[in-house]
Amino acid sequence: MQLSRRSDYALRVLFMLADHYGRPPISIRQLSEANDVPKRFLEHIMLDLKKQGWVTSLPGKQGGYSLSRAPADISMGEVVRYFDGFLAPIDCVSIEHYAPCSQEAHCRFRRVFLDIRNFVVRLMDQATLEAVLRGRPVTKQEVFTLQGVDGDGI
Repeated sequence: MQLSRRSDYALRVLFMLADHYGRPPISIRQLSEANDVPKRFLEHIMLDLKKQGWVTSLPGKQGGYSLSRAPADISMGEVVRYFDGFLAPIDCVSIEHYAPCSQEAHCRFRRVFLDIRNFVVRLMDQATLEAVLRGRPVTKQEVFTLQGVDGDGI
């Protein structure tokens, strides 16, 4: 289960725009440089974001992009689903990339992966740009600290 580059880059710029909500537009050059996104690729992403009604653009020297909706009204879930569809940990529970498995009729652990998919959908739908901006960045220590049963993880 992994985000595409398009989703990743779209979220990067949306969070930057959310952080600047209510202020003057940000140029595509600034968005590109600040988020380490190739400008040409970002131009296509911005067209998609504009088409979805998440951003607006203002032409001219003082122009650029800004959010067209409040950060509380845009969720990570809707952005990721637009670019990637529903994320799933294995193909036999994927909506977008479903692949049948010979074990489906009696597979028990598939249920766990379906629950994971559905949990991720709910979590991402609750994660508005505003809510996520209030959080703090993940530290490297957090990534490598296992939080499973009795301190063990996957």
